[in-house]
Amino acid sequence: MFVDLHTHSTASDGTYSPTKLIRAAKDAGLVGIALTDHDTGNGLKEAAAEAQCVGVRFVPGIEISADYPEPGTLHILGHFIDVDSPALQRMSEILLAARNERNPKIVARLKQLGCSITMAQVEAVARDKVESGKPFVVGRPHIAQALVNAECVASIKQAFEVYLGTTGAAYFPKERLSPRQAIECIHDAGGLATVAHPVQLRCDNPAHLQTVINHLAEAGMDGIEVWHCDHDEKTSELMLHMAKKYNLIPTGGSDFHGHNKADVILGRGRNNVKVPVEVLDRLEAKWKQKRHELFV
Repeated sequence: MFVDLHTHSTASDGTYSPTKLIRAAKDAGLVGIALTDHDTGNGLKEAAAEAQCVGVRFVPGIEISADYPEPGTLHILGHFIDVDSPALQRMSEILLAARNERNPKIVARLKQLGCSITMAQVEAVARDKVESGKPFVVGRPHIAQALVNAECVASIKQAFEVYLGTTGAAYFPKERLSPRQAIECIHDAGGLATVAHPVQLRCDNPAHLQTVINHLAEAGMDGIEVWHCDHDEKTSELMLHMAKKYNLIPTGGSDFHGHNKADVILGRGRNNVKVPVEVLDRLEAKWKQKRHELFV
């Protein structure tokens, strides 16, 4: 039995609605799934309701971008967060405000570079991906699709390579929480904090990675994503070693985005690596232990 603890829906930058995502997980034979949209928990209640209907274990989650030296990126997953937590609402408001400040800057820079798209076009792309009246988050994948629609680029991948990625001509960093702030926000929302796809930290060598993971563990990190679509077998082995060394819970997921990452398969990633249900069992046991300690 297998699970997927890192997925995205139309509530952020995925192309499957929360309901469709849960149904796809059921069809794929998964027994558990976490929805971890970027900076928002807007899709969690819908996903939880559908998971209960189809009999799939559901983990409410979120993914937060934390401050980290470029060209690397640090994303922190929150698992078992309380969707009604005031701490989660405050965190989402801060992060979405930062995202909303960055998007117009990117569009303005693209215009300077000869790619004349508008924020209205970008918002229309994001709006079209959700059911009428549902909230949505505008992000770089929506800008990328607008560029494709305007025939400025041939594909979303090219949009990121040329314009929107960290080395792209129209890239702007957004204001981010510090790693400690992000971890504390997740804890305040009742969840566990996990460093996502650590390969994207772009550490120079294992010693550098060890230093970064050590600092995150000291800041309160609970887990580390061992299995991910960007991790080959050697990378996963290294991350598992880090998990054991720093007493972090090993987690894993596909980072599924639907058509926005068409080569990533739900429950399998790119490399056909499946995450056994025991990973979810251990994560849930840790969460319950922390909750018990909190209220004793």
